[in-house]
Order: sequence, then structure tokens, then C-alpha cells
Amino acid sequence: MKLLRIDSSARCQASDRSPRGSHTRRLTARFTRRWLQHRPNDFLVSRDVGQSPPPPVTEKWISAAFTKPDQREPWMNEALAESDALVDELIAADLIVAGVPMYNFGMPAQFKAYIDNVVRVGRTFGFDRSRPDDPYTPLLAGMDKRLILLGSRGDYGYDPGGRIAHINHVEGAIREVFAFLGVTAFHSVAIEYDEFGGDRLQASIAAAERTVDDLVDRLLQEAEPRQAA
Repeated sequence: MKLLRIDSSARCQASDRSPRGSHTRRLTARFTRRWLQHRPNDFLVSRDVGQSPPPPVTEKWISAAFTKPDQREPWMNEALAESDALVDELIAADLIVAGVPMYNFGMPAQFKAYIDNVVRVGRTFGFDRSRPDDPYTPLLAGMDKRLILLGSRGDYGYDPGGRIAHINHVEGAIREVFAFLGVTAFHSVAIEYDEFGGDRLQASIAAAERTVDDLVDRLLQEAEPRQAA
């Protein structure tokens, strides 16, 4: 199996290595480390958009992306080169392990730039004008991909039914974008209380780490029948 680890935190170190480090990097590292301990022959690709964000969409990018590949000029291929690399990684991955902290109730700009680069007509979704009532086709459907979203939040109560769930624009937005592309198997874990610190933060970290471990173990069990087939 192929794993794609995407880190989008602006903090470059994990919180178990630095007191001001990233909780999401801590969780993505834990997930991939535990997975590879059990399946050392699986292949891991790491993409750090937090430290090296993809370029934002520009007018040239739009012109290139909406030009048929056989009609593109050389500069168009150059404009799409990084986007193509990101799409290739996404298509090749069986598990997408994304670390996405909450910034001001939404995803970091770095991760939004990643999304804008991989949502590509003709590559990750199709569009057919002859079907005006349902023109879109999710081109990643049927590939048995899973998205694991590992988050962190300064406050608490952002999960469904929580006190401020209505201003959580991270998990729902990302889940819907990937479902649009055909990736509908979705799991999420998040650390809360970062702004509060103290015992509540430590308890949340411990709970999130246990949940990540349990999730890895469950997905490993599910992967065995697919591997045997």
C-alpha cells in the first residue's frame, strides 16, 4: 500500500519534540510510524505544504488547467508542473494522512492552496456539458482510498453536537471536497484545548493518540483481506 502524509501546520516541529510544536505533526508522525511498524514494506510519501506551500491559483494556472492537454503550450505545462506532481501523489495513494490544524475556524491557507491544486478537471474530476443536471464525475471513485484527517484546535467543543460545532469549517469542508473527487472513506481525530494548556490539553492529547492507535489497528485489520486478494 502507498501512504501520502500531508502536513500543513506552520509550525515545523511536532509538539512531542518542542513545547511550541505542532499537534497535527505529532499525530501524522504517530499514525505513519505505527502503520509502518506493522507494514514496513509499504511506501510512504511525505508532502509538507506547511513549510513549502503550493503556489496559489493564478490566471495563467486557470488558462492552462482548462486547456485540453494536447493543446497546451509549453508555458502551460510549466504552470501546472507542481499541480501535476501533487495530483500524481494523490492518485497513487491508498491512504491520505493529512495533518490540518484549525486556523481561525478554517483550514490553513497552505492546505487550501493544496486543495486548489489537486481539484483538477480531467484529472481528479470530470465535467460533461451533455449532462446538465449532473455534469460532474468523481475520477478518484472506486480506488478504495481513505482520508485520515488529523487536526488540532485552540478551543474545545468543535465536534458534532459540541458547543461551537457550528463554527468548525475544517473537517466538513475537507470531507466534502475529497468526496467530490471520489474519496468517501473518511476518519478524523483532533486535539483540543491548545489555548488552555494544562491538564485538559494533556488529556486531549492522550485521548487523540489512543484514538489514532486504535484507528491504525482497525485499518490494518481491514487492509489484510485486501492484500490477500
